[in-house]
Amino acid sequence: MVRKKVLFFLTFVVIVFALTSCLPGGGHYSPVKPAGFFSGIWHGWIAPFVLILSIFSHKYTIYESFNTGWWYDFGFYISIIAGFGALRFFRNKE
Repeated sequence: MVRKKVLFFLTFVVIVFALTSCLPGGGHYSPVKPAGFFSGIWHGWIAPFVLILSIFSHKYTIYESFNTGWWYDFGFYISIIAGFGALRFFRNKE
């Protein structure tokens, strides 16, 4: 039982660090090194978590302002649509 709790805790810590490692608006990107397509995909997937985090901390935003433009937007919106559209599969069908 203790082993399961330790494994759960370690998994939770790894997931939290993975989600917060590349948050938009955290100072990782600059005009010299903007966020690109794959960063847009990642930021779209973690957008619900960042939304909750941004309520408590004004350091992070949902959308990275230093981005490459159209390609970042494309990746961001693709992952937002895919992420929230996938919730449809988990709903109860009555």
